[in-house]
Amino acid sequence: MRERLIERLVARWRNDDRYDARVVVLDTETSGLDPQRDQLLAIGAVGVDDAGIRVEDSFEVVVRPDEAVSRESVAIHGIGGEMQRAGVPPRDALAAFTSYVGGAPIVAFHAAFDRAVIERALSRAGVRADPLRWLDAAELAATLWPEEHKRGRRALDDWLAHFSIGTSSRHSAAGDAAATAELFLSLRALAGKQGRRSHASLARFAQGYRWL
Repeated sequence: MRERLIERLVARWRNDDRYDARVVVLDTETSGLDPQRDQLLAIGAVGVDDAGIRVEDSFEVVVRPDEAVSRESVAIHGIGGEMQRAGVPPRDALAAFTSYVGGAPIVAFHAAFDRAVIERALSRAGVRADPLRWLDAAELAATLWPEEHKRGRRALDDWLAHFSIGTSSRHSAAGDAAATAELFLSLRALAGKQGRRSHASLARFAQGYRWL
């Protein structure tokens, strides 16, 4: 028993000491702010490995909604009626997304929202997928810099400004995914200096946010 426990601890330490081969950083656009009611309109994602952002490993899809969304929401996400009608049917879009992820761990900013949106969309479209492993970049940032969090640094723009990351391509799923990926690399670099590199290790560490 003691030997097996030591083996598991050593295995965990070894896994924590290296980056995952591939991580997917994503963002979604929706018709509103209620993940249990509003529709998924777009997914943008980019792959990250130990060398950084893999621009060639990117994914973007506009999902055709079941019904047209309000003009008020179009003013926020910019996905107008023509783009909605030209979107990919939900089942095809989500099947392509799960194939793209390919079992890689996922990072998102305020991941609980994106997770709820995607899991609901998968269920409604009847697309089966293996359980996705999520990490919230917002929680990781707050845990690494609790004082900044207490000063009111909450939004993605707040943390991008903290790291002087440009925001020219923001406010689309693909643009926000790319910005989140840059933020994640900055967060992971600091966590890596503390010996936390793997997705599992970072996810456990980010749970410290709940004590702030």
